[in-house]
Amino acid sequence: MFEQINMLIKFIDDKIWGLPLITVILLTGIYLTLRLGFLQIRHLGKALRYMVKNEDGGDGEVSSFGALCTALSATIGTGNIVGVATAIAAGGPGALFWMVVAALFGMATKYAEGLLAILYRTIDNDGHVLGGPFYYIERGMGKKFRWLGKIFAFFGACVGLMGIGTFTQVNGIASATKNFFDPNMQSAVELFGRTYSWATVITCLILTIVVGLVVLGGIKRIARVSEIIVPFMAVLYVAFALLILITNASQIPAAIATIVKSAFTGSALAGGVMGSMVVAMQKGIARGIFSNEAGLGSAPIAAAAAQTKEPVRQGLVSMTGTFIDTVVICSMTGISIVLTGTWNTGLEGVEITSAAFQKGLPFPAEISSFVLMLCLVFFAFTTILGWDYYGERCVEYLFNRNNGVVTGYRWLYILAVFIGPYMTVEAVWNIADIFNALMALPNLIALLTLSGVVVRETKAYFKKGQES
Repeated sequence: MFEQINMLIKFIDDKIWGLPLITVILLTGIYLTLRLGFLQIRHLGKALRYMVKNEDGGDGEVSSFGALCTALSATIGTGNIVGVATAIAAGGPGALFWMVVAALFGMATKYAEGLLAILYRTIDNDGHVLGGPFYYIERGMGKKFRWLGKIFAFFGACVGLMGIGTFTQVNGIASATKNFFDPNMQSAVELFGRTYSWATVITCLILTIVVGLVVLGGIKRIARVSEIIVPFMAVLYVAFALLILITNASQIPAAIATIVKSAFTGSALAGGVMGSMVVAMQKGIARGIFSNEAGLGSAPIAAAAAQTKEPVRQGLVSMTGTFIDTVVICSMTGISIVLTGTWNTGLEGVEITSAAFQKGLPFPAEISSFVLMLCLVFFAFTTILGWDYYGERCVEYLFNRNNGVVTGYRWLYILAVFIGPYMTVEAVWNIADIFNALMALPNLIALLTLSGVVVRETKAYFKKGQES
C-alpha cells in the first residue's frame, strides 16, 4: 500500500516538475533580468548594505532586517543540506551548476516579488500588515483575477502544512538526530507498523513543543527568534563548510570542473547524455527553488511586513536572500559533497552531507557529525517557524481574516510537525515538489503580467538617486 502511494506521488511529481515548468521558471528569471538590466549584479553591493541597515520611519510590523530573517528562516533549511545532496545524488554533480544558474536569475525574480509585496500590501488601522502574491494579483492585476490569488493562497497553505514547512524539515531533523545518537537503531520502538529509533520519537516530541511555543506568539515572536538564530546558524554552517574547502583546497578546481562538465554531459548514473542532462537540470532547479523559493511567492509574504516606504529598497533586500541561500550556502555544500566524493556512494539524504563533513573536516567523525546535526536542526527549526507564518497569511486571505480558522490552521501545523518524522523520505520530498509547483504557477503569471510595473518603479527609484 505504502509502495503504491509512493509510486503515484512520484509519477505526479515527475509530470509537474518536468521540462515545461522548469522552462517557465528559468525564462521568468531571464526575462526579468533582461528587463531590469542585470540589476541583481549591478546593485548587489547596495542590496547587501541595505540588508543590514534598517530604514527609518517606514510602516510595517517588523524591521526590514527582521523581515529578511523571517524569509531566510524559511529558505535556509533542509534544502541547503539535504536538498543539495539529493539533487546531486539523483542528477549528478551538474545539478549544482543548474541550481546556481537558476539562483542567479532567480535573484531578479525575488527582487520583483519583494517590490510588488510592498507596493500592493494592505495595512490596517491597528498596524496589521497583509501582503504577498494574493494581494499583488488582486490589486495589481485587478479584482477579476482574485480567483488566481485564492488558488495561490490555497496551495501556499498546503505547502506550509504538508510540504516545505513541516514534513521535509521535521523529517530532516529526525534523520539527523537518529544518525548521530542511534545510527544502528539499538533503541527502537514499533509505531504505525514500522520501526523507529527512540531518538526520533523524543526529538519529535521536543520539537513539537518548542514549535508550538513560538508559533502561537505570531509574527513578532517568529521574527524575534529568527533574528537571533538565522545569523548565528548561517555563520556557523558557512564557517565549517569553508573549513572543508580550505582543508581540501587543492581538490576544488577538479570538483568545479566535474560540476560544470556534468552539467552538460550528465551523470553516468542517469543514463544517456541528453536524458541525464535533463535530469541534472530538473533536480538542480527543483531543489534550488525548494531551497531559495525564488518564484514560489513565499518570500514576499514576509517582505510585506517590513518597515519601509520604498518598494525598490525592499526588493533589493529580498534578493539578497537568494544570493545567501543558494549562491553561497548551497554552493559550499555541493562543492564539499563533490570533492569528497560522497554523492555516489549509495547513501541517501542527510547521510551524504554527513559523510562529506566527516571526510572533509580535520576533526574526529563524531565532532563533524555533531556539527552538521546542530546546523540541520537549527536550519530546519527556523524554516518550520517561517512557513507557519506564510501559511497563516495564506489562510487569512482565503477566509477573509477569520481568526478562528487561522487558529485552527496553527494547531494543524503543530500536528503536522508531530507526525513529520514518520513519513518516508522520498514521499516527503516529492509531495513538497508538487505543492511548490502548484503554488509557483499563479505567482509566475502575476510576475510576468506586472513586470512593467516593476521596471517603472525601479527606474523611478534610481532616477531619484536614492542611495540610503
